[in-house]
Amino acid sequence: MMRVWVSDITYVRVSSRFCYVCAIMDLFSRKILSYKTSTNIDTKLVLDTFYSAYSKRGYPKGVMFHSDQGTQYAAKEFRKALDATDFVQSFSAKGHPFDNAVMESFFRYLKHEELNRRTFNSIQELNLSLFEYIEGFYNKSRPHSANDFLSPDEKEKEYHGG
Repeated sequence: MMRVWVSDITYVRVSSRFCYVCAIMDLFSRKILSYKTSTNIDTKLVLDTFYSAYSKRGYPKGVMFHSDQGTQYAAKEFRKALDATDFVQSFSAKGHPFDNAVMESFFRYLKHEELNRRTFNSIQELNLSLFEYIEGFYNKSRPHSANDFLSPDEKEKEYHGG
C-alpha cells in the first residue's frame, strides 16, 4: 500500500489581516501530521510544514504527496525537497478542485467547529486554537466515516496493533 499525504493552505483572519494555515494529512487515517501558520502564503510555509511532518513520521520514503497546483507546491525549491526525500508528487488536475476534497473537508470542519467561533488578535492565539483543536480533539477523538467512525489516532492504533 502506497502511503499518501495530502496538503492544502487556507486563510484565517487575525486582527485586521489574514494569516495562512498549511496542513498535511495522512490519507490512510485522516490524521493531521503537521500544520504551520504564517503571515505569508509562500513556499517557505509549505516547506516548513512538510519537513515537520517528515520528521514526525520518521523520515519515510516512497510517499505520494498530493496537493493542488498552487505556486507554493509547484515551486522548484519544494519539488527539490520532495525529490531529495524520495517522495512522489501528485497534483490535482486543472479545473478539478475536488481532487483535494479531503483537505477541503478538513478545513471546512476546522473553521466550522473551531476557528469561525473565535476572534484572533495574534498569530499566537491562532496557533493555540489550532493546537487545541487538532491535537486535543481532531486527531484524538473526532470520528471519520472513512475510518469506520474511528478517530485518526484510533485508526492508526488499530492498524499498527497498538
